[in-house]
Amino acid sequence: MVTPRFLRTAAILLAVMVAAPAAMADSGEKSMGKASAKVTVIEYASVTCPHCGRFNNEVFPAFKAKYVDTGKVLYVFREFPTDPAELAAAGFLVARCAPADKYFPVLDALFHGQDKLYQTRDAKAWLLEAAKVGGMDEAKAQACIEDKAALDAFNTRVEAAFNVGKIQSTPTFVIGKTKLEGEQTLAALSAAIDPLLGGK
Repeated sequence: MVTPRFLRTAAILLAVMVAAPAAMADSGEKSMGKASAKVTVIEYASVTCPHCGRFNNEVFPAFKAKYVDTGKVLYVFREFPTDPAELAAAGFLVARCAPADKYFPVLDALFHGQDKLYQTRDAKAWLLEAAKVGGMDEAKAQACIEDKAALDAFNTRVEAAFNVGKIQSTPTFVIGKTKLEGEQTLAALSAAIDPLLGGK
């Protein structure tokens, strides 16, 4: 769980001396695809989870093309931070500050930037590169991660994932009544999805 102490960590990460205006909290569900799709696939993931990053970079494009772009699946992404949790939260808060159509591009930038992050340990550069994808400068990114309302909404979502969704690790996929834990191949996802589509 991310606590208010993250606000101090965030300030150190971005090292901005002048306070910026508070950003607007976004507590809504983030999804791709048709709301009327026959099947909903929920992924719980973290932007600091290497397995989640590998899924995003190597499997998700084919999954999206096969199921989301064709209108068969509504894909829902739910945030579930992993160590370092404060840094994961910072990434998610920055993504939430982006325009609605830039949320997933910002996440994609965070996932694709993981290797460089873990090589250089430059958290500030990692966050700011992703923020740029969402049209944000350093001051805006700083405001996003210091937004108390946004942090509270984030913690509420994480609590729901843990207490209601019974999520314990990332990535975790929920497809109907099936829960798949750990990194998945397209074939494994298809095995759970296709029966629900009725052969269509």
